[in-house]
Amino acid sequence: MAEENENNIQDAEVLSTTPAPDASKEIQPEVLTAEAPSAEQPKEAKPQEPQVIIKKERDLSHYVGLALLTVLSIIFFFIPGVALVYLVSCIAAITAPVAWIFAAILSVIVWFIFKLKIKGFKKSFFWYIGLCALVSIILVSLSVFTSYQILSGIFALLIGGSN
Repeated sequence: MAEENENNIQDAEVLSTTPAPDASKEIQPEVLTAEAPSAEQPKEAKPQEPQVIIKKERDLSHYVGLALLTVLSIIFFFIPGVALVYLVSCIAAITAPVAWIFAAILSVIVWFIFKLKIKGFKKSFFWYIGLCALVSIILVSLSVFTSYQILSGIFALLIGGSN
């Protein structure tokens, strides 16, 4: 039976399209063990291929876009406080620096309330971002569907224009 297997293996080698191994080199089977490789076995040194690093230059539009996104993110974070300050400014006159300060304080207080009520920083932050999105949607929808321009009033309040 073993002899038939050897004949089948020899036939398979004959039918193989790969070149036969060089007879002068002895092929020793590798034994996989859990031991670390010994110092006797030299490791083959692979020639290092050159690495090409492509650095794309950024122009002015990249930095302007980054600055715009930063400003919009800050305003988005403070939008609950800004909305409350705008409601107060409809009753009493408020200057721009006072509006920014109170908007920041109120937004941090609202976020801190979320932090106390909802356990976990990440979860409370996501809920606060959801509140910011909800307030933003309400302000935009009130501005679009009514004749009262809330967004322009908020913008004028924050840059120091007249109410």
